[in-house]
Amino acid sequence: MARTSSTPDPARRNERSRQAILTAAAELATELGYAKLTIEAIAARAGVGKQTIYRWWPSKGAVVFDAFLAANENEAGSLDLPDTGDLAADLRALLRPAAEQLADPAFERVGRAISAEIQLDPTLLREYRARLLGPLLEVTRDRLRSAQRAGQLAEDLDLDLAVDLVYGPLHYRWLLGTGPIDQAYADAMVEALLRALRP
Repeated sequence: MARTSSTPDPARRNERSRQAILTAAAELATELGYAKLTIEAIAARAGVGKQTIYRWWPSKGAVVFDAFLAANENEAGSLDLPDTGDLAADLRALLRPAAEQLADPAFERVGRAISAEIQLDPTLLREYRARLLGPLLEVTRDRLRSAQRAGQLAEDLDLDLAVDLVYGPLHYRWLLGTGPIDQAYADAMVEALLRALRP
């Protein structure tokens, strides 16, 4: 029997509920901070029951992580990096928004909470590595490999080490508060990185 326009579509309803939950989790984590955030509050804001949330996520940390992941995907739903042929410009396009996000007080509360939570929850850490960190490092490695093939980076470059150098200084400064994080810092990182890695 064909579905009529008045027949409910469970898949569409589920996707609407999922998006409402992720939106609510992101908003409330920013407004309240992770420690004060509850599943009950997310459910109330999203207009769903608690059991709907627990059907899809095992914990508060998992919901907030998914909300964080959704917010960091591009419109195509991927983490692909630009490849314009200009490695310096592409790295600036990657690191400037990252610096702005890390410096944003709204992100600060959620980002630090997720960073702490993944150290305490082995399941969430595996999810973080599999769904965010691993893919991000892989697309970054691919972009550097492309630059290497184009002769913009040393032929014998250790790409794993180079990827660490792309992200490491920014996150070190953010985690330990050793200095300001802004676009100027991101640009200085790119300049120093390329001086070290060029042929």
